[in-house]
Amino acid sequence: MSDRDQTPKGFPFPVRPKMIILAIVVLIIAGTVMSSFYVVDQTEQAVILFLGNFKTITGPGLQFKLPFGIERNYNVPTQVIQTEQFGFRTERAGVTSVYSKADFPEESIMLTGDLNIVDVEWTIQYRIVDPRAWLFNVQEPKRTIRDISQSIVNRLVGDRTIFDVIGSERTNIEIRAQETMNNILDSYGLGINITTVKLRNIVPPAGSVQDAFEDVNKAIQDMERLINEGREQYNKEIPKAKGQAQQLVQEAQGYAAEKVNRAQGDVARFTSVLQEYRRNPDVTRSRLYIEMIEDVFGNDPGSDLIDRNLENFLPLKNLQGQGGL
Repeated sequence: MSDRDQTPKGFPFPVRPKMIILAIVVLIIAGTVMSSFYVVDQTEQAVILFLGNFKTITGPGLQFKLPFGIERNYNVPTQVIQTEQFGFRTERAGVTSVYSKADFPEESIMLTGDLNIVDVEWTIQYRIVDPRAWLFNVQEPKRTIRDISQSIVNRLVGDRTIFDVIGSERTNIEIRAQETMNNILDSYGLGINITTVKLRNIVPPAGSVQDAFEDVNKAIQDMERLINEGREQYNKEIPKAKGQAQQLVQEAQGYAAEKVNRAQGDVARFTSVLQEYRRNPDVTRSRLYIEMIEDVFGNDPGSDLIDRNLENFLPLKNLQGQGGL
């Protein structure tokens, strides 16, 4: 090929064959480089296919692959908690979330075990744990998740009365739904794990029935409030009563120790007096009599002692003004 001017008519600069070849080479090199590298985010894993067949799974970072579609990468968010909503939609999430005003009765309207209609809104959260299974085992994984979740919640609500769904069985429904969903989705090999099932809002039928259920809910809230107040009072009074009981026990133990010690002292004193009495009965008898008189009349200065025949005051009377007998 001659290096003649190949510039098309009206082109702003001259074009020669060498320039065309160079441009093609540059494009090939750029295409090779651009199709040979890919980036995997920290929250992702990449599934690599070689000529359409599974090859490997790569982690976060800048990765290399064969160019021009020989190897293809599919990034899967394995570290992200994803959410599916039933019966409502969030238009804008944030501190104050904005929800859609549209209704989704095909998702939320259910029949309870006692043949009442109830509107149940709920959410599920899940995480992809096997990116290969997520991509290839099920054709529409999100549609499958929603269908299974809706079927299970409908069945659990249908097994209970409307009072149970609104009240005591609410938490049990959430736990059973999570367990059942994980079991079924594992059998399908979907490669996900349901982390949370949360019943968001349960509304009874409108009209007088709804008013009655609102009264029931108010009564339940009042009952819980009274229970909490009772527990608070219990936690306040019981430690106080235990402290008072402990104080009484300690006082009783101190009183018992005092009485025992006093009794032991009285026994020791009596034993000592008995020994003295055996050695000298008359002197001991007189001393005991005088001590008894001192105990009885020592603190009463207005008492006069007379003899047995009431003929005269005893000589001891003169000693009272001197501090006793």
